[in-house]
Amino acid sequence: MLPALISALLTLTLLTEAFRRSGAAGRAALRGAAGYFAGSLAVVLCALVLAAPARAERIRDLATVQGVRGNQLIGYGLVVGLDGSGDQTTQTPFTVQSLQSMLTQLGITLPPGTNPQLKNVAAVMVTAELPPFARPGQQLDVTVSSLGNARSLKGGTLLMTPLKGVDGQIYAVAQGNVLVAGAGAAQGGSKVQINHLAAGRVPDGASVERAVASPFLQGDSISLELNSTDFATAQAVTDAINDEMGVGTAHALDGRVIDVKAPTDPDRRVRFVAQLEGLKVASVEPPARVIVNARTGSIAINRTVALDAAAVAHGNLSVTITSTPMVSQPNPLGQGQTTVVEKTDIQLKQEGGALMKLPAAANLADLVKALNSLGANPADLVAILQALKAAGALHADLEVI
Repeated sequence: MLPALISALLTLTLLTEAFRRSGAAGRAALRGAAGYFAGSLAVVLCALVLAAPARAERIRDLATVQGVRGNQLIGYGLVVGLDGSGDQTTQTPFTVQSLQSMLTQLGITLPPGTNPQLKNVAAVMVTAELPPFARPGQQLDVTVSSLGNARSLKGGTLLMTPLKGVDGQIYAVAQGNVLVAGAGAAQGGSKVQINHLAAGRVPDGASVERAVASPFLQGDSISLELNSTDFATAQAVTDAINDEMGVGTAHALDGRVIDVKAPTDPDRRVRFVAQLEGLKVASVEPPARVIVNARTGSIAINRTVALDAAAVAHGNLSVTITSTPMVSQPNPLGQGQTTVVEKTDIQLKQEGGALMKLPAAANLADLVKALNSLGANPADLVAILQALKAAGALHADLEVI
């Protein structure tokens, strides 16, 4: 197709030059030839437009290899070196117990009945994610969060803390200086603070001590797990793999999992998966969905949502409570006391909603325009969308989070 386009362009260039140099008789013939080649060029351009590939996505963006995942780690530790901003040990006895236990392990025994009042120690929870294929000696970032009532962890040092997995085994050990992206100051009852001071991170603060077994090299096949369940996407991914790797290489087990035959040699399997993740899959229209956050009133609508013609009436109900403090004075000769009483005024107001017609909307722009015509706020739209769904006019899955 591209050589034909280049040839047509060169021919038109030559005809234009010949037209400029020829006489009147020759120009008439050249006009006909130029018209013919212009038509050919238009046909070539239309063919190029129609042959343009549709939007495609890589398999790595649609699915993950089953079993290749991270693991969450958690641990309990102490942060020391705080500038008087640690736990108030009278209110957090576990901080003192942890400190005494640590000192005992280091060979230091406190006298019986001793209850140290410390201000530069804080009990913390340490969390991290063990990535797939992690090996002993690899460094991990950890997050340190205050467990007690410490005002700030800024400038503190995390002491050696074992990090355990869900099975109770130790997979990493964390220690290091805590970095807190914030600042604060307090004096005379006034307080100024920027960002959060009760949590921080320790970059490369944990060292992996144990690896997690991975099923990646087991068996003669691997399983791709789609990020979301969709039969159309599963079929499209299966077809793309079979077209590139050979018929029978992949077959879908259901709407989420696709079984793919893979080499058993580790080096060849890694190369195979790298090639597999780079394959392009034709984009599949997502299911029509409306996501509603009932707590914040946020609404998200994708482009496949459609709306049938419907009529909606929605009235607003508002309750206003006004409380005014008033001073009650006793009689001059009475023995009563001056008190402050509250005068409360409650008003209930309901606005009638006119019945409005919503036109049918087959695309997102028309749907947004129709909903905006109601003049309702996001909180009211939640109720309106639920009513439209119940009436069968909204063609979408309504999900409330």
